[in-house]
Amino acid sequence: MARRVAIIGLGLTAIRPASEHQSFKEMMFEAAQRAYDDAGIEAREIESFVTCAEDFSEGISIFDEYTPDQLGAVMKPMHTLTQDGLYGIADGVMQIRAGVVEMVAVEAHSKNSNLENPNAILSYALDPVLNRPLDFNPHAIAALEMNAFLQAYGISQTSCAAVVAKNHAHALKNIAAAYPLQLCPEDIAASPYLCYPLRQAEIARRADGCVVVVLASETRAAKARSQPVWVRGVGFANDSPTLESRDWTSAPYIRIAAAMAYRHARINDPMNQIDLFEVDDSYAYKELQHLIALGLDKLALTPGNADAAHRSRINISGGSLGMGHTLEANGLYRLAEIVHQLRGAAGSRQLDNAKVGLAQSWRGVPTTSGAVAILGVEP
Repeated sequence: MARRVAIIGLGLTAIRPASEHQSFKEMMFEAAQRAYDDAGIEAREIESFVTCAEDFSEGISIFDEYTPDQLGAVMKPMHTLTQDGLYGIADGVMQIRAGVVEMVAVEAHSKNSNLENPNAILSYALDPVLNRPLDFNPHAIAALEMNAFLQAYGISQTSCAAVVAKNHAHALKNIAAAYPLQLCPEDIAASPYLCYPLRQAEIARRADGCVVVVLASETRAAKARSQPVWVRGVGFANDSPTLESRDWTSAPYIRIAAAMAYRHARINDPMNQIDLFEVDDSYAYKELQHLIALGLDKLALTPGNADAAHRSRINISGGSLGMGHTLEANGLYRLAEIVHQLRGAAGSRQLDNAKVGLAQSWRGVPTTSGAVAILGVEP
């Protein structure tokens, strides 16, 4: 039988619009120390390390050469994934379930504030012959997809505005959030268009932060200091990398990733079997699109996404709109909220009787790459 895997340690820094007072190494060290203390372990006990980073965003090539010291990974297996942090969770789960190691530390961080021209970096992901010479704002790709998505599903821009207001309001209860605000849909409607129909208020703003997660086998989890949270299922997928051949209305990469995670977790009815959802909302419409891809049409298509029972289950952390866009760490901040909720440690955000939660990530425009993780208080 495949080995069970648990999250036994979690450490994170508060997200901030900028962090001039800390280098990425100091930020990583702080999060790692908190994660190891949470698990009740020493760094030397961890057998394998994964960091999720993009060399273009870091300004450094072969980035995993710059991470061992602050994670305690010197002379240990250490590698970088150029993917969102939830891919790192899947990587660690596979290492443990394969019997290679007993414990893995997964790290992802953001020094987004250091990027002088982030759009130029995003443009490098476009086809160098057909797309990049057009020299358009990469957010225009999201606007085109948003337009196609809203028309295909009959969703109004009011629903997207409601997502923005909801997530900023949820962030008011999250001390780690960078952008807590009390807004109404009319405030979003007054925001200028960046590329029609995408408004500036519907884009998650840049922020800095770091998360470290310690994964362990069932045997090792029994010795953990804090309550283990079990990884019941993971899934990940990449769709077409080209603009000319992708699906412009749905998110098939999330549908495929979710199907994989649901199969592992034995989830047949996510609406009723899962208590809370932390999904990617890098753009407001993406929250709705990803909910549909997860098989949660009712949560996405409720007019205005405003039903109180639904609101309390989706991005209670504030999501990326409320917390801030943290590059490859977005998925781990979504995962962190699930861990807090399942441990009953979410403070004023705490939901009643939370037993199972789902975290979902998207690598961001212009990619079609995403991952899903399902966590539970029981294996």
